[in-house]
Amino acid sequence: MKMVLHNFLFSAIFMLLLSIVSASDAEYNLKNPNSEKERLLSTMIGIQGIVYCKSSSKLTPLQGAVARITCEGVDEYGYETESLSILSCATDEKGYFIATISPYEVKDQNRRFRNCKAFLELSPTQDCDVPTDDNKGISGAPLASFQRLHDKNIKLFTVGPFFFVPEQEAKSIPDDGY
Repeated sequence: MKMVLHNFLFSAIFMLLLSIVSASDAEYNLKNPNSEKERLLSTMIGIQGIVYCKSSSKLTPLQGAVARITCEGVDEYGYETESLSILSCATDEKGYFIATISPYEVKDQNRRFRNCKAFLELSPTQDCDVPTDDNKGISGAPLASFQRLHDKNIKLFTVGPFFFVPEQEAKSIPDDGY
């Protein structure tokens, strides 16, 4: 009887340890779907979006616009370090931009990123150069859900669309601007 109890306890402890190790390697926590937002971004990520000029009721893709991506930096112990900001490539003729962030490009390999947000940064034209906070273009659009591109080993987030407006139509901009 003692041997059976000993084997049972050993099996129970082994299964408990195995489940802890498996849970730490899991990509999603099914009990808390919001944990992905809090999870440290430790793999290559891409951020895509579209930028328009909104004049009256007309939307025009804004070629040459730039978005900024900012992430909180976190060290290996979870303490905040300096944040990271990068600029997207200029938008194409359809207003599309993409930016990529790889933690392996950072000098300190123990640093990871979390709570990344995308912002409007620059308009290429003075005719439509006032950013709006539509879809959080000024306050920062959080990177929430993503599509995994397995062939490129990247998590692709989509934000926006973002909008610039002509100065005379800048009613939606808060007094404090950015």
